[in-house]
Amino acid sequence: MQIPHDTRRALDVVVALVNTAAEPDRPDGLSDIGALRGFVREYAISDVGELGARDLAGVRTVRSKFAQVFSAPNSRAASVLINELVATAGTTPQLTDHDGYDWHVHYFAPGASVGDHLAADGGMALAFIVVSGEQERLRRCEAPDCRRAFVDLSRNRSRRYCDSRTCGNRLHVAAYRARRKEAGAEADASEQVEVVHGGEQQ
Repeated sequence: MQIPHDTRRALDVVVALVNTAAEPDRPDGLSDIGALRGFVREYAISDVGELGARDLAGVRTVRSKFAQVFSAPNSRAASVLINELVATAGTTPQLTDHDGYDWHVHYFAPGASVGDHLAADGGMALAFIVVSGEQERLRRCEAPDCRRAFVDLSRNRSRRYCDSRTCGNRLHVAAYRARRKEAGAEADASEQVEVVHGGEQQ
């Protein structure tokens, strides 16, 4: 699947933002303004001014909307959520080549809050996926103790885990051990049957 660089980058930010949400085994990754500042730095979110409590609340709201897109049952339901995101953000497409990046499109309006910035750029990236007929690529990890969001960019749309080196390998190892244990139990049972049968023949 061919995805423009700026769209791919926006999708990476969407996924990272969704995965900051609190889960039973991990705290909220956006617990305070300091955490939000760290997120903005890590993902090089441009044109962001001083951050405050309103920004934190706004980004958490956008995060919730993004998460709903990942769980939307079909493209129509996803489109309603995405349209709401980009409309609320006051989307204003503009070409830019800031900070050494080649020409790309920003969808957030000049002076937009960080929440509107993320909603506009992330919303349009998600819209690209839906328009391409690829909504099923917006997935949650199938590991029962994970559920992290990811975009499946595999050729045959077969990716099941957020990271094949962690969740995927962990489940494969667990399945292998379960098979070995089951095979061992069957072997023990077979030996016991043979002993019983041998005793009957004596």
